[in-house]
Amino acid sequence: MSTNVIEQTAKKPVRQAVPWGKRLASGRVYLGALIVLVWGLGPFYWMVVTALRDPAYTFDNTPWPTHVTMENFRNAFDTSRGNNFGRALGNSVIIGAATTVVALLIGIMAAYALARLTFKGKYAVSGLILSASMFPVVVLVTPLFQLFTDIGWIGHYQAMIIPNISFVLPMTVYILASFFAELPWELEEAARIDGASRLQAFRLIMLPLAAPAVFTTAILAFIAAVNEYLLARLLSSDKTEPVTVAVARFSGNNPLVQPYTAIMAAGTIVTVPLVIMVLLFQRRIISGLTAGGVKS
Repeated sequence: MSTNVIEQTAKKPVRQAVPWGKRLASGRVYLGALIVLVWGLGPFYWMVVTALRDPAYTFDNTPWPTHVTMENFRNAFDTSRGNNFGRALGNSVIIGAATTVVALLIGIMAAYALARLTFKGKYAVSGLILSASMFPVVVLVTPLFQLFTDIGWIGHYQAMIIPNISFVLPMTVYILASFFAELPWELEEAARIDGASRLQAFRLIMLPLAAPAVFTTAILAFIAAVNEYLLARLLSSDKTEPVTVAVARFSGNNPLVQPYTAIMAAGTIVTVPLVIMVLLFQRRIISGLTAGGVKS
């Protein structure tokens, strides 16, 4: 009996104590993640709390929902006060979808050319694309307003779609070019040897491999297009304004008092689907952002 007990005791793994240095490092990591989480989700949480609160208690500082009501969400879609939030949602979907599709069509081809082809001035083109993403939007307000006024585009969808394409296209090319550069080009060469043209090899071999990056870029481009406010405020009309403009000019029963709870309800309606979409596809987004960053 004693021999068996000794043998069983010897077979049990000995749990080693975790050094204090590693515990401290892990604690710093979790603390930093908690700070980032609170910093990022704190405003969103307070927006939802305010959206669920009775307008009479708008400025209540209670950190959890009190005097809960769904009236604010009905007020957000109410058109009797001159607001048309439902139409603005549709406008944002149209503008965001059109911007994303066109930016992807152009960005995929440009990114593939920058990553695969060798031509004169290649690095200069890459630098210009990257610098375009850092160009301040406010500088373009006056020229674009004057241009679209002259050609009669003020108040039309194209007045917001075309500038949005120019804003999201550098990001699209930058992400996709980094990803295409890390793909195994041997697969494309094998397809070319089997008789496929360069276009067929790209469409049938390389593009499916780049699906995670394309999906990631589409989500980021759509969110960027929907969130644009400055140009949309000046170039849209009542019939074509997106949600950013519609929410900013919400009006209530009293013209001297901002309907904060209805505004927060509208912001919740816009934000929650985007948050759910990112949570559902977070693995694809992460894989798309990191797949081109590590060489095999």
